[in-house]
Amino acid sequence: MGRDLTNGDDGESRPELRRVLGPGLLLLLVVGDILGTGIYVLVGDVAAEVGGAAWLPFLVAFAVATVTALSYLELVTRYPKAAGAALYAHKAFGIHFVTFLVAFVVMSSGITSAATASRAFAANLFEGAGVHASKTGVALLAVLFMVVLALINFRGVAQSVKLNVVLTIIEITGLAAVVLVGLWAFSGGDVDFGRVVAFQTSGDKNIFVAVTAATSLAFFAMVGFEDSVNMAEETKDPVRTFPKILLSGLTIAGVAYVLVSIVAVALVPVGQLAASETPLVEVVRAGAPGLPMDKILPFLTMFAVSNTALINMLMASRLVYGMARQQVLPAVLGTVHPTLRSPWAAILFTTLIACALILYVSVFADDNAISVLGGTTSLLLLAVFAVVNVAVLVLRRDVRPSAEHFRTPTVLPVIGVVVSLYLVTPLAGRPGQQYVVAGALVAIGVVLFFVTRLVNRGTGGRLADPTHLGSAPD
Repeated sequence: MGRDLTNGDDGESRPELRRVLGPGLLLLLVVGDILGTGIYVLVGDVAAEVGGAAWLPFLVAFAVATVTALSYLELVTRYPKAAGAALYAHKAFGIHFVTFLVAFVVMSSGITSAATASRAFAANLFEGAGVHASKTGVALLAVLFMVVLALINFRGVAQSVKLNVVLTIIEITGLAAVVLVGLWAFSGGDVDFGRVVAFQTSGDKNIFVAVTAATSLAFFAMVGFEDSVNMAEETKDPVRTFPKILLSGLTIAGVAYVLVSIVAVALVPVGQLAASETPLVEVVRAGAPGLPMDKILPFLTMFAVSNTALINMLMASRLVYGMARQQVLPAVLGTVHPTLRSPWAAILFTTLIACALILYVSVFADDNAISVLGGTTSLLLLAVFAVVNVAVLVLRRDVRPSAEHFRTPTVLPVIGVVVSLYLVTPLAGRPGQQYVVAGALVAIGVVLFFVTRLVNRGTGGRLADPTHLGSAPD
């Protein structure tokens, strides 16, 4: 088992963070992390896989996420530190390369998630402005948006709790508007409930494969809950607070997603829903043609997805910076601006990768660019979740933490491992392009890891303190 590395290299304890988050603010943070790009842009792609039963993959994704969330709860209440999957992997296995891989895959998932959000931002901006844009136009605007995010990141802007609250309220408002439009339309009888239970699989897939393929895509909408463990050191009484708040946040998101997907397929034919890069705009347009909601929703969506993109790019750049400072990535990536104190080299590195991904999918996956990026995000995170579920079982041999910690039933991490690994494999109906993107990102990390190890012969490849992988510059 790995050495407990929660203190500094010198063995001295580091100052604790202020515990300022109560249940209310933590719930808003959890809900804000989960809600966002996924449901706003992927409901059409999910419907393309299973037809009108688009609510089912979101429900299955909720169940899978809940199983893994229970594993995270056991780990965060045993080790309430400001760290996540990489720390748990290090404690469980004690292998520096495995810890690095987990951290790099988490970083890569942040980049693919931000790239997905940037595509959605561009599509909704054109939609809100009433401008018909080509796929190339959407891609170029998405790249420009990513550059703007990099400049914001470079200025050292961090996500504050108050800003997260505001953006979360905007996200919830947009989804609530869709549901209310659905209720308005239902009262008028201009809906087709028959579509809600109609399976219509794509290609020659059977229903099981179609549902798992759609679930692997819908899972992108459920991710974000795992980021909340990074707030453990700033939460009041995390052992008692985290379980009920994290599960409440997941439930709120799951209910919202199921309701929105039912409204979507009841109001809009599946083909029309799947063909649109702004599917919820099509929903409000069909449900309330006399109201200006179809003009307002694109801008609400832009706020939601920009929040997702900014948070993920901040996380990704800080992880690259942390890995460079830990000497497992080239030291140049840990360079900090002398006055702004922002990790400019890491920001540039992650932004270039994100822009390359946007351009790649625009050329090679033009018709399903968002689903490729979103699916790759879920692919990467499901691999991490499999590791976390194994880590829970391994770390039960560690008897040092308090007996008061949350404990998930043993069978659930086992189910979590099996289901996560299955959804990662091609058996789940994933398109090959997702593996190409994910494989290229992991290959970049592995190459950089071994190059760094060769350059820093005696010290490269060893993480001094995994708890500081995602920390901001001093």
